[in-house]
Amino acid sequence: MPLLLLDLDNTLLDRDGPFRAWGERFLDSIGAPPTDIDWLLSVDADGLTDRWDVADAIRDRYGLRIPSIDLVEELHDGVVGFTRLDPLVACALRIADDAGWVPVVVTNGTSRQQDAKIRRTGLDRYVADWVISEEAGVSKPNPRIFALAAQRARMPLRGAWVIGDSPEADIGGATAVGLPSVWLHRGRRWSDTRFAPTRTVDGLIAAVAAVLAG
Repeated sequence: MPLLLLDLDNTLLDRDGPFRAWGERFLDSIGAPPTDIDWLLSVDADGLTDRWDVADAIRDRYGLRIPSIDLVEELHDGVVGFTRLDPLVACALRIADDAGWVPVVVTNGTSRQQDAKIRRTGLDRYVADWVISEEAGVSKPNPRIFALAAQRARMPLRGAWVIGDSPEADIGGATAVGLPSVWLHRGRRWSDTRFAPTRTVDGLIAAVAAVLAG
């Protein structure tokens, strides 16, 4: 029974849609122009910008007196509130499990937000376990977080596959630990010359199919 190591945001759960939905609601609540959503998406940088920096940028742009910590909590809870599990993703995970694979989530991020996403969407019913970088004390692409995921599942890393959308964190991490990988391109072209994914697909369902096909 090999491990299937899966990224969370924009792999198992859509992040773009929930963040945009939260952003549009938040901007409306403070009376900001709807077109400012493009600025907010740019600041967020696909989730790569630290939440405290996003909060500070929002406070500075709109002259808000809301404490940064309250904005950070709004960012966490608001996005989680809009996050849903796609039934087709759940189906793909069930198929992988039936085929003998053991799905384990390996995600960077804060424990509070990532754990809430996994539990509140019901994703926890379709995976064996999960490892979150804040709790683990190590982030992708460091090979240690993948080793920790295998340790958590009480399984060897040998024979595992990594699925994710981040070239650096997921595919770079898989390469560093010597594992095959599937990259979810999300409309992008691969440009890194240091390493490359074993397979490139357009979504989680196709990724699971690629792993099952070997």
